[in-house]
Amino acid sequence: MADLLSVDHALEQILESFQPLAAETIDITLALGRVLAQDIQSSINLPPFANSSMDGYALRAEDIAGASRESPVTLRVTMDIPAGKTPEGYIEAAQAARIMTGAPLPDGADAIIPVEQTDSQWTAGGDASLPAEVKIYKAVKSGDYVRPMGEDIQAGQIVLRAGTILRSQDLGVLAALGETRVPVIRQPRVVIISTGDELVDVNEPLTSGKIRDVNAHTIAGLVSTYGGIPIRLPIARDTMDEVRALFQKALDEKPDIIISSAGVSVGAFDVVRTILDELGKVNFWRVNIRPGKPLAFGQVGNVPFFGLPGNPVSAMVTFDVFARPALLKMSRRPDTLNTTKAITTEAIQSDGRRSYLRVKLERENGQLIAHLTGTQSSGALMSMVLADGLMIVPEDITAVPAGTELSVRLLRDLET
Repeated sequence: MADLLSVDHALEQILESFQPLAAETIDITLALGRVLAQDIQSSINLPPFANSSMDGYALRAEDIAGASRESPVTLRVTMDIPAGKTPEGYIEAAQAARIMTGAPLPDGADAIIPVEQTDSQWTAGGDASLPAEVKIYKAVKSGDYVRPMGEDIQAGQIVLRAGTILRSQDLGVLAALGETRVPVIRQPRVVIISTGDELVDVNEPLTSGKIRDVNAHTIAGLVSTYGGIPIRLPIARDTMDEVRALFQKALDEKPDIIISSAGVSVGAFDVVRTILDELGKVNFWRVNIRPGKPLAFGQVGNVPFFGLPGNPVSAMVTFDVFARPALLKMSRRPDTLNTTKAITTEAIQSDGRRSYLRVKLERENGQLIAHLTGTQSSGALMSMVLADGLMIVPEDITAVPAGTELSVRLLRDLET
């Protein structure tokens, strides 16, 4: 395998060609799943005022220090404070204000007594008759049932860091701070092109010698999964004019990456390589990987270009190994590749290339066991549908005995 480029060396060369994209500002309603471009610092306290965490009565804790069921303390009720209303007045000694959850604490009060610990039966803001007095059946301490100003977030605090992939709870914080516009990393635009007289689109009937364009759909799904915007172009036939026009259309889309599959391997019967030589600078590599030995990488115009193998599994595996890290680097997403160890249940023969074998995983006696999904043909789509992961047979190993522990790149989360 000395004439093959190593997987690690190929990936190193590829990643040297990519830089993170610039930021853009978008509406908060579009920010879910996007990568935050800069730290977010709060300009306000949250909550912005001390407020009640319970329906009850605001009062001075010292006034009910000895209250109990056997010896209740009676206070005069001077205010009713529903949520959203600013209190008017001051709580003096032996006074209380009826208050609703979330309503601002009135001046002079330092605690809340829940309504369940009083003789009241009421709904704050919904009962026109305010009781003149309330009996308190339990003592509280200063600060009880009060959410102080800034308890959650304080003015000047960094609440979200650059690089955060925004989740729904993060959007909630941004909304609470009034951040209607959010700075995020621009999503990479990825044009996906397909060429070949044998290809038809998914909505076209199969006729003799024709196959449906699978790779355009699997690659588009992978691009979306890793934060990019897939742009599929119509299939071009194997003529110089159609392929040239297809690549020009790809450049007109102002992409950040162009990806094709098939047509770039040694001996391929089409004109893709000729057009690539006209429009850019592309290297054609034979990589020490299985499936997916033929790989093209370079630039079309000034746009990075991946030419993936044509077989569906080879296209998916080489995307995962080579294109996915580049896409993540451009969008400043962390590479959170999940791997594990598993024991193979059967002997494996390899040709000495680094091999990515599709496996099902299950737990037996506390160990993770890997079963091959069946045929490892690079055209077997169902092997990827069934697979929990890709078991990696390292380079230069041609025989793996049953019972060997190997690394597995997970394709989906395992059930615990």
